[in-house]
Amino acid sequence: MKKLYIIHGWTYKPEPWDEVVAKLKKQGIEAELLRVPGLGAPSEKEFTIEDYVKWAKKQIPKGSIALGHSNGGRILLNLLKTEGDDYLSGLILLDAAGIYEPSHKRDLMRKLSKMFAPLKKSAFMRKVVYKVAGAHDYNDAPENMKKTLSNMLESDKQLDISDIQTPTRIVWGSDDNITPLRQGQKMHELLKNSTLTVKDGWRHSHYLKSTEELAKEIAKQLKELA
Repeated sequence: MKKLYIIHGWTYKPEPWDEVVAKLKKQGIEAELLRVPGLGAPSEKEFTIEDYVKWAKKQIPKGSIALGHSNGGRILLNLLKTEGDDYLSGLILLDAAGIYEPSHKRDLMRKLSKMFAPLKKSAFMRKVVYKVAGAHDYNDAPENMKKTLSNMLESDKQLDISDIQTPTRIVWGSDDNITPLRQGQKMHELLKNSTLTVKDGWRHSHYLKSTEELAKEIAKQLKELA
């Protein structure tokens, strides 16, 4: 079986994924976690989706199988759009980002940013504002990654995945409230060479709840791709 490359999502603490990799190894599966610049690997740079695609290309040899969780899925889909859908021999999308939807939350954040501009120097008030908006990721991010997050969300407007033919296995949590199940269903509809597995009760970051269960599901999907 080919080595699996994993790109984690928007987290500054990807260590639980190391446990997933270790559990995959026990099942005879070689996997490597790629730490995303600015997230799993510290950086002061503001990144665009093009930057992340170039980074992913350097990390993942052509013909490999890759898994992307959340923003990691977005990166891999853009990699296939840039390099061609034969760049990967197989793709696993786990609660992946990449489907653009109008966001009331994003609009609210822009309004709040302008309204509370005079209070930006107050860390306490920033936390209050972002908590009300439900934007913890944004509040916790350093300035360069706040801009990076905005770049990622905006990039989805230009991402058309309907012509990607890479064999793809989509795995989605039924209770995902970050990238809702409807987005996984939309990906399945657009990616003609894909399957969709819905995991009952799983939320967006199931690796935080059960690395064992997630590793078993990944192994199952890999066997179907082999």
